[in-house]
Amino acid sequence: MKTLDRYVVLQFVTTFLFALLALTTIFIIVDLIDGLDQFLDNKASVEIILHYYVAFVPEILELITPIALMLSGLFSIGRLSNLNEITAMRSGGISTSRILLPIMLVSLLVSFGQLYFNGWIVPKAAIERRDLERRYLGTSMGLSIMSDLAFRQTPTMNIGIERYDVDAKIGSSVTIEEFGSVDNPRLRWRLDVETMRWDERRMRWTASHATRRIFEADTIRIVELDSIDVPFEMRHDQIMRLQQSTDEMTFPELAEYLQMLKAGGKKTRVAEIDLAGQWAFPFVNLIVVMISVPFASVRRRGGMAANISAALVIAVSYIAFTKISQAIGANSDLSPVIVAWSANISFSIIAAVVFARYHS
Repeated sequence: MKTLDRYVVLQFVTTFLFALLALTTIFIIVDLIDGLDQFLDNKASVEIILHYYVAFVPEILELITPIALMLSGLFSIGRLSNLNEITAMRSGGISTSRILLPIMLVSLLVSFGQLYFNGWIVPKAAIERRDLERRYLGTSMGLSIMSDLAFRQTPTMNIGIERYDVDAKIGSSVTIEEFGSVDNPRLRWRLDVETMRWDERRMRWTASHATRRIFEADTIRIVELDSIDVPFEMRHDQIMRLQQSTDEMTFPELAEYLQMLKAGGKKTRVAEIDLAGQWAFPFVNLIVVMISVPFASVRRRGGMAANISAALVIAVSYIAFTKISQAIGANSDLSPVIVAWSANISFSIIAAVVFARYHS
């Protein structure tokens, strides 16, 4: 059986790699045509363009891997079926499930590999690509200076930073306001800091001069402070994330970022569902293969055209179900994990039914 397993896996993996290459090439060509004017307007060199698309490839692979796996299953097993090789194997006493088992194992390994790839490698590549856009395509002012930052540290504490030097780790014109409560928001005190610096050793923000205004019943008491540990819990690396889009964060960084927003009183349910969905998404690889491969193992009058149509129906159905379930789940009390995994659970049941139907 080892020889047969190697043969089936070779057919599947070869088609999978070809599909990845073909889909990635098409994706890059379409994107290049769409963005060519921007490259030319900014006089980007060929080297910069190549560097840009090398950094873009991981994001492309994140999207197309399930499609490539599905197509490789349909085409590789469909070809074996059309050549009557599946029939010959079954005539030799080998069940369909045993023939397809190596492909399932490969798909499971790809799913776990893509989980790490999507959660840790793709965000780093996204940072590099966005940095190239900022430096060479004029999409923003760059990473060294951040201006007019405003956010909540807690539901009753507002923070404002007029200017933040990323390299020096210094914030200028910092304002911290503490209110009484969410239900009765009366300003209790305000702290104005000229400059604060991140102390790497103590993991604290320090300031050499600050003014605290305490709002009492009928008066405002002003206290001048020569040195102070600024009551600001957000770390330097967390401030850096404020300028990042969520797709530039690894899964743990995104979870910490959402927790920080949640502590500040912001509603994060949709983002939490999206994060849980990112954990669930790689395992669609195994699901689509479990649906498509048994389907392709049986010869049909439509041949490859029928297989391609099936692939499109599966892909569109999964995407539609995912979007609908997340939209409904955002307004429900269900756990974000349950909402995010509902599409995988539903299609896993379909996959199990399809696989059982062709099992013998």
